[in-house]
Amino acid sequence: MNSVLSSNSSQRWNEGNRRMVSSFILLAFSEFPHLQVPLFLGFLIMYIVTVLENLGMIFIIRINPKLHTPMYFFLSHLSFVDFCYTSVIAPKLLDLLLVEDKTISFEGCMAQYFLGCTFVITEMFMLAVMAYDRFVAVCNPLLYTVAMSHQLCSLLVVVTYIWAGIFSSTLTYILLQLSYCGPNVINHFCCEYSALLSVSCSDTSFSQMACLVISMFNEACCLLIIITSYVFIVVTVIKIPTKGALRKAFSTCASHLTAIGVCHGIVLLLYCVLKSKSSLFLVKVATVFHSMIIPMLNPLIYSLRNKDVKETVKKLVHLKCIFHSM
Repeated sequence: MNSVLSSNSSQRWNEGNRRMVSSFILLAFSEFPHLQVPLFLGFLIMYIVTVLENLGMIFIIRINPKLHTPMYFFLSHLSFVDFCYTSVIAPKLLDLLLVEDKTISFEGCMAQYFLGCTFVITEMFMLAVMAYDRFVAVCNPLLYTVAMSHQLCSLLVVVTYIWAGIFSSTLTYILLQLSYCGPNVINHFCCEYSALLSVSCSDTSFSQMACLVISMFNEACCLLIIITSYVFIVVTVIKIPTKGALRKAFSTCASHLTAIGVCHGIVLLLYCVLKSKSSLFLVKVATVFHSMIIPMLNPLIYSLRNKDVKETVKKLVHLKCIFHSM
């Protein structure tokens, strides 16, 4: 009888102990102890540049009336999403590289995953919405301002945020239903879905399947909108007899196509190619690209080919020089 009670008590204690993990240890790039300071400085510079670029892009779009168009309305939200996503990941990464305490609370880890997942899905669908915007601009230019009214643009943005929030909430809820026990060491610099599953004591088959289904569904929806939009764009441009029509259309869509290729390329690399444990370092590198380098590059991709953006920047620099010379 005592042995049965002892066994039941031990089982309850083990079950409770499995759920009592209050924090995780993020290893980050601890396999390179001699590179902690250089990595810290490099990521710090990238984070500062990303923040300045994206907030600067939002500011430029707001102050220049020429940029008050649907395309730049969506671009300002893309810059906001990039700024938020980087700010969810980068500060903790910098902290991990600088201090010896590499822990993150359970609640903080789940919050980081929820916010990061929300902004990733939002960015994917924001790029899809921008593809639809390019479709309307090229295929129906005379009715562009009517078709892409401010109300419709606002609705598309709101739906994008809500859509991302629903799916990220679902995945976060699934993670919260799992039990976590020792070792609570995560070989990553952020709370990524598969990394959290690797330290769970529960059966993760349903969690893995749910993530796969949701990821494939969102990726398929985004790519369907993007591919359909650009197929119609190509067909429309081919029918135009004007010389240089194809080059002009490509010039209009080139920056967006570049952003799509980089973003979806990294996503497919992370979730479809890099799966084995031997590729953990490559997973970290790909995550750095997705969370820090892409948000840093997006403002450059969209501004380098745009005369209005470059003219606004030149005016701001000129006004700053005049102000300092006074």
